[in-house]
Order: sequence, then structure tokens, then C-alpha cells
Amino acid sequence: MGTTRLAALAGHFGRDVDRALMKLETLIAKATADEIDLLVLPDACLGGYIADLRSPGIEELPPALDADGPELKAVSQMAGDLTVCIGYTELADGLRYNTAACITGDGIIGSHRKVHQPAGESLAYAAGDAFAAFETPVGRMGMLIDYDKTFPEAARTLALDGARVIAALSAWPASITDRADRLANDRQSRLFDLYDSARAAENQVVLISSNQTGIQGGLRFLGQAKVVGPGGDVLARTGVKGGLAVADIDIDHEVNRARKVLRHLEERRVDTYSIQ
Repeated sequence: MGTTRLAALAGHFGRDVDRALMKLETLIAKATADEIDLLVLPDACLGGYIADLRSPGIEELPPALDADGPELKAVSQMAGDLTVCIGYTELADGLRYNTAACITGDGIIGSHRKVHQPAGESLAYAAGDAFAAFETPVGRMGMLIDYDKTFPEAARTLALDGARVIAALSAWPASITDRADRLANDRQSRLFDLYDSARAAENQVVLISSNQTGIQGGLRFLGQAKVVGPGGDVLARTGVKGGLAVADIDIDHEVNRARKVLRHLEERRVDTYSIQ
């Protein structure tokens, strides 16, 4: 495929969906002008995230949107030839899901409902039940939503399904039990970076990690968007403030090179992993 330009956004998105769409129109137009091929936006771009992980109040929940509703169709119209991953609260069969959609000008080409839920989130969302890769203009890829990337099995399942690119969309806050004086010193800040590099390196894939910034309710988000190569090396990143991490990479070449001698997916010993 040659060189692909990948970008991950660190940015703040709150409850106002119309305002978010106006912001996205500017962001997507700039990404298109900069010849970005894949733009990974944070989780909860459309409507924001819950304000309290311990006891989210029903009256404070983000607005729930239909996958085929006007909001995602508007994003599709903005996207054109650009591939965009975006997070929102999905309403389906009377249930609310924390969902990521991969969108082009042709519509939604891939979707993922967050499977793993931190404390309190199950009060606001139903859980997804699968991880699956899908074809995109930038190659076969899969998606994770914040806490999903804590679990190695999630990214491994996507890699085994052929994903060479993983988009990890997050609304990942600083620690709510052990606050640090600076975000850079926060325990969750270190874990966020660790998981990004580990999931890329152990599966020998390219990982694009986005995140919310700013404050919503009692949560302060970390930012730290990045593009990680298949060796776990960070190719581009933002800080705790808003920004765009951009990297140019030949995905197939770099993944093939990482797997030339050590082939983690092929060299697994699944016969030894079960607990007797």
C-alpha cells in the first residue's frame, strides 16, 4: 500500500452534540487538507462520557444516538475519502452501548461495542460481546475502547483476526482514588502509555491511541494520544493538552519487518496456557 498517514486526536468533547459536529467539521477538513488517511478520534466524541465512574446518574448520561441516525451520517459526509474512527453512545434495541464506529464517505464500515467495563460503567451501558477485525481503505483493522486495552486477549483477538492496525479510542481519566499533583505523574497516565506500547509490541501491529482531554464532572482526562509502531516504539504523541499525533508509516512493511524473525502470533503455545 505504501506510506499511510495516521493521526490520533487528543481533544475535549462534551454533551453538546451539535457543537461537537461543528468542531469535527473543522478537524476533518484540516485532516483532509493535510492528506491524513486515518483519523482516530476519542471515545465519546458525540455527547461526551459519563461524569462519574462510581455512580453515574441517569439524568446525567450522554445522549444516545442511532447508528443510522443523522449525526453519524453527517460525519460520513464530512469524511469523504478519509477514514475516521469515532466514539459515541449508541442506542440499540432499547440498550445503551459505548460504541466506536469506523466511517468513510460510504458510511459505517466497522463498529465495536465496548466489552470490558470499569466500576460503575455497567450502570450506564450494556456491554459488547465480541472483537472482530474488518477491511478499510488503510488495510485490515480492529477497534478497542479504553478499558478494553487493559486486557491482552482483546487486542490479541483482533490481531489473530488479521488486523494489522488497531485503533484504541479512549475517554481515559486520571486516577479517581490516588490523584497526583501533575497528570504526567498519575498512575493511570503511566498505565495508559504502557498498555499502548505493550498491545502493539506483543501483537506486532500498529496501534493508534486517541483520548479525551479536559474535565467532565468528576473526571479529568489524560490526553496522551499517540501512534505506536509494531515494535512498541512511539512514533508520534501529544501531551496532556489537545493536539494531533501524526505519523507516516508503511504499515505492511513495518509489520512484516517486525515479524521477520520473531512471529509472536505463530509462535504461541496455546497448548500450555490452560489452567489445569
